[in-house]
Amino acid sequence: MMFGSSGIFVRTLTQNGIDPTTLLFLRFSIAIIPLLIAILATDKNLFKIDLKDIPLFLVCSLCIIGLNLCYNHSMNTVPLSLAAVLLSIAPIYVLIIAYFLFGENITSKKMICMILAISGCIMMTGVLEIDLKNIPSLGILSGIGAGLFWAVYLMASKKSIENGKHTFTILFYSIIFISIALIPFSDFGEISNFISINPMLTVIFLILHSTFSFALPYILSTISLNYMDSGTSSIFLSGAEPFAALIFGLLIYSEVPTPLMFCGFILTIIAMMMLSKTDSKTS
Repeated sequence: MMFGSSGIFVRTLTQNGIDPTTLLFLRFSIAIIPLLIAILATDKNLFKIDLKDIPLFLVCSLCIIGLNLCYNHSMNTVPLSLAAVLLSIAPIYVLIIAYFLFGENITSKKMICMILAISGCIMMTGVLEIDLKNIPSLGILSGIGAGLFWAVYLMASKKSIENGKHTFTILFYSIIFISIALIPFSDFGEISNFISINPMLTVIFLILHSTFSFALPYILSTISLNYMDSGTSSIFLSGAEPFAALIFGLLIYSEVPTPLMFCGFILTIIAMMMLSKTDSKTS
């Protein structure tokens, strides 16, 4: 649900002159603070890592930045609804990769839930009601790439967890690597101009942006891998994110869903309820 709120922050920052790369730098660098607090409040030993952990952390870092860059480009070149659909295909990649890498079973119930969730996403985003002529192929490829980066991130995170690393440790070092890499490509003049509008309110806004569109949802999604397999987790994510985005769009931007989109709501909710009931029985 928190991932679905990112559009509110992105629209506001973009309208105030923040370019995509600088926006990502703000999102990731500020997220270091809540993660630092979380580690200090939980266990200081979580700062400890081995050299063998760094490759997986780098993979997570590359996937996070790749996901954000691809998704932002897709949203800027194709209809937002189509970009959301392309991202929601991630569970397909996850199930396939998890099957070959981790031996996770692709059960019939999981397949049904995945198909229902993705179908609901397609209906919710309204992609069936728009003209797809003259859609840039690069924008479509970027949307597919975003889903693939998300899937690989889940795989790398799961492997790090199996190696004994905590969620906070994975995210903390990943975003440090990302923030350092983005410094040369960020416009600090844009940041200064935005903050000068109203220092107190803009700083609070930036903290909320980083916390609710990145830190907390990534923490929660990675924690979920401790209690369910990556395929199940990705189905929940693919269904909840566009659902939340439409709710926020309705409440804040008065973007009223069509009847077909409302049917997508219902279908996605049914899929997640079925999946939740299955997991509950298994537990």
